[in-house]
Amino acid sequence: MEIKNIINDYANDIKALCDAIDRESLEAALLAIKENYLTGHQLFVAGNGGSAGTANHFSCDFSKNAVKDQTRKPHLITLSSNVAYITAIGNDITFDAIFEEQLKNLMNDGDTVILISASGNSPDIIRAAEYAKSRGGKIIGFTGFSGGKLKEISDVCVNVAIDSYEKVEDLHMIFTHIIVCYFKTLGY
Repeated sequence: MEIKNIINDYANDIKALCDAIDRESLEAALLAIKENYLTGHQLFVAGNGGSAGTANHFSCDFSKNAVKDQTRKPHLITLSSNVAYITAIGNDITFDAIFEEQLKNLMNDGDTVILISASGNSPDIIRAAEYAKSRGGKIIGFTGFSGGKLKEISDVCVNVAIDSYEKVEDLHMIFTHIIVCYFKTLGY
């Protein structure tokens, strides 16, 4: 296949996926994050692999750019960035608990957790969702493919229904940028 065709096909797929974004679910996610901020709760975000990169990128953008009020900055914590802590939990307990154990240490009742998983079935993501639910937390899932178990557990799930990790991850990054842009318009 020619390079031009690969580029055009990929770009056309992304355009079609953007047109197909479940705007109701994304709006519900935005409103849940806004409510979380206004009530002073913490916001956590986590993912594996490319989704960890998205979680960390979102944490940076949201914490730095979304809210200008220096007296009321958002309490956003990424669970995907502390390599020493993650590998210690993985080695000493199990990698399936890398996010759950961090939440046990940091989460307060009623906090919100954004979990990013293309498959929606990563055991560490599911355990984090189940733990957060046990603490009265709100779960926002960003998933791909058919959404997996995370789609079922989430209070709000924005799913990208395509079987391509790359394209799912592209849309998840777009979702996080939409969240940041939405908060910037609120003028906090």
